[in-house]
Amino acid sequence: MKKAAVQELSSSQVRRRCSLSNMALPARGESAPFIGQSRAVDAMEFGMGVAATGYNAFVVGLPGTGRTSYVLSSLKERAAAMETPQDWVYVYNFEDPSVPVAISLPSGQGRLLESECAAMLEEVKTAIANAFERATYEEAKAQKINAFQENIAKTMSAISDEAEKRGFAVKRTPQGFVNVPLKKTTDETGAEKKEEISSDEYEKLPESEKKRLKDISDAITSRTLQALRRIREKERQLKSSITSMEEDICRGAITPYFDELLEKFPHCPRLAAWLETMKANVVSNFGAFVAAARDDSADVDFSIYKINVLVSHEKNDGAPVVWETNPTYYNLAGKLEYELRQGYYNTDFTHIVAGAIHRANGGFLVLEAEQLLRNFMSYDLLKRVLRSGKLPIESLGEQYSAAPVASPRPEAIPIKLRVVLIGNHELYYLLQEYDPEFQKLFKLVAEFDYEIDRTEQSEADVARLIVIKARESGLLPFDRSGLEELVDYAARLSGDQNKLSLQFNKLFELVVESSAWAKKAGSKKVYRRQVIHAFDEKRRRSALLEEKIRGGFMENLVRIDTTGEAVGQINGLAVVSFADVAFGHPSRITANTFMGPGGVVNIERETNMAGPIHNKGVLTLSSYFGRIYAQKMPINFTARIAFEQQYGGIDGDSASSTELYCLLSSLADLPIRQEVAVTGSVDQLGNVQPIGGVNEKIEGFFDYCQAKGLTGSQGVMIPWQNEQHLMLSHRVADAISKGIFHVWTVQTIDEGIELLTGVPAGSPDSRGNYPASSVHGRVFARLKEWHKQALKLAGGSSHPAAKKKGTKNARRGRAE
Repeated sequence: MKKAAVQELSSSQVRRRCSLSNMALPARGESAPFIGQSRAVDAMEFGMGVAATGYNAFVVGLPGTGRTSYVLSSLKERAAAMETPQDWVYVYNFEDPSVPVAISLPSGQGRLLESECAAMLEEVKTAIANAFERATYEEAKAQKINAFQENIAKTMSAISDEAEKRGFAVKRTPQGFVNVPLKKTTDETGAEKKEEISSDEYEKLPESEKKRLKDISDAITSRTLQALRRIREKERQLKSSITSMEEDICRGAITPYFDELLEKFPHCPRLAAWLETMKANVVSNFGAFVAAARDDSADVDFSIYKINVLVSHEKNDGAPVVWETNPTYYNLAGKLEYELRQGYYNTDFTHIVAGAIHRANGGFLVLEAEQLLRNFMSYDLLKRVLRSGKLPIESLGEQYSAAPVASPRPEAIPIKLRVVLIGNHELYYLLQEYDPEFQKLFKLVAEFDYEIDRTEQSEADVARLIVIKARESGLLPFDRSGLEELVDYAARLSGDQNKLSLQFNKLFELVVESSAWAKKAGSKKVYRRQVIHAFDEKRRRSALLEEKIRGGFMENLVRIDTTGEAVGQINGLAVVSFADVAFGHPSRITANTFMGPGGVVNIERETNMAGPIHNKGVLTLSSYFGRIYAQKMPINFTARIAFEQQYGGIDGDSASSTELYCLLSSLADLPIRQEVAVTGSVDQLGNVQPIGGVNEKIEGFFDYCQAKGLTGSQGVMIPWQNEQHLMLSHRVADAISKGIFHVWTVQTIDEGIELLTGVPAGSPDSRGNYPASSVHGRVFARLKEWHKQALKLAGGSSHPAAKKKGTKNARRGRAE
């Protein structure tokens, strides 16, 4: 609803003050209220309860509105009532070592299996060692070996006897068996004996004899080789028999331990199958166990029998809620770590490390959207897992290396979880626009508001929240006056005296700093004055640039008139904003008007220093002039508008009304009060429109006026719609209360120009004419005079006989 004409605002209108006189302080231990996010809460409650796939959530909102805190707390509450997911372990694959086996277990049993298996392994070592140290084993083994050796002796004795009968001796050498011919001789007693023929004697034998001996030797060699083959076969049989006996002994010794372990983990068929393969491997490698038991220094690797617990949960913990603050590819997907051994990188299944997705499996994964998108391949990985429901552990190096390195490829684990991304609106809309899969995978959006209506209840809720957070953080208690000032600051943050900001991170910064200043002052509580002091100090810490700019004004390097009057000159207001710093300062705007067809020309536009929104505002001025002054005659004038001593770019239309006032002053030759600064946009009909940064603009001009001395007549004129946005600082509100500074609201250009010049704007009569002494009347008269002069210069005449020719020339002049 529109206000009445020009209105000067009181101190109560420029700063709405909170009253908490009826508020009851929260009891100790009371939980902090969650304020003003019913839309987001309802969305999350609904979406997280939908069992269909794709209902992952994107939580949208500004930082500090409680997005992350709410998401984590609500998910933890929901997860506590959910079933605890399974544990997952990786074990050695005895059939294919390059593919570690993934085994699921009931919740809470992963760590139990790890400890039980390690304990069993130690018992198995002892049992195997004891089994092979018994006398029965040694006797049985000795019997088999003795029988084999006796058999060998008989076989070789038979070959030697047969060779001797045929005149040969069979001798064992390092190179094998050799057949040596024998000759008959007698000893000293005359007894017959056989001796080996020497090489010389053999060479003297006739060729026929040599051939006969060779044939006999070949036959003996053939018989010897046949015997040796039979011996080797029996040796293999002996080894197989001993191995079979040893395996039976080993199996008998370790089976009770494996059966006992399996009984502790029933209903795990995959684990049972793996334990069978492990037992078979232990039996086939029992020698390593014996060696390790007999020699503590023996280098025996038993790591293949370890259990690598990937994910473990306590039985009654409920579903997991994982908040991954650094979502790199490996932090999400897990990894296979390498260790350096003797100059080589080595790895195995025991070096498989779980990622955040593994840990969140069966529950919820919370990620910052911006961080996710910043990390290479992380977003693609997340989408792939959500699509396929599986998570393989892969190395990025293998995927993108020119020469991939062979490494274990663990079995993929099935994944079922809900993902909640937290980000701002820009990221959400970009993903909606450019990622065709986003809508399918993230069907739920929960939007967090940044402000709430300011009511008695919401003020009390914010105050209670401050009290509870202060207690939790160990801060000083807040007096009611301090709480009221903080609630006012929440309204200031929202930019609207009828709203409260929900960006509580900024509010809590002032809470902490207020407590610190109060403690420094030796106060037991935090009162209003400490909160005001904390706010002023916070602003002062970031005010270096503001003070430097104002310093130029104080040294007369920057010309800003805060007193007196001037034609075609006005004080506009601008806001400098960067990071979390924003402050206002005045800009001197001037206008020159003269004859010519140039129209309204903005110098900043001509020099490419103005943005498109500012240029739109300037073009609106031409339309305004046409509507007011060109209904009876064409207007022919040139105007140049400039932001004096402005050397950077400008944008926005908040100075369009200011520029219009400046033009009207120049055309009407009426001086403008320099003690009044102006801000506001204008439409083509002359209505003043609201702008942003109104508090900073007013305070900025106040600081400039105060620096040179307040005169009591200075002030700022703003659009009437911006009254609700006023939450001015105490120093400005106090000056307004004392009547030494002023804030006016206007609805139209006519109201504004009257305040600035003290001259009525003027209203048209029934014939469309304005009073001659009014602003519009003076402007119209100036434009009409210029029009007549333009016609004369163009060769026109006011005589009826020349009317037609003059009209044509005038049209030609306008066209030109």
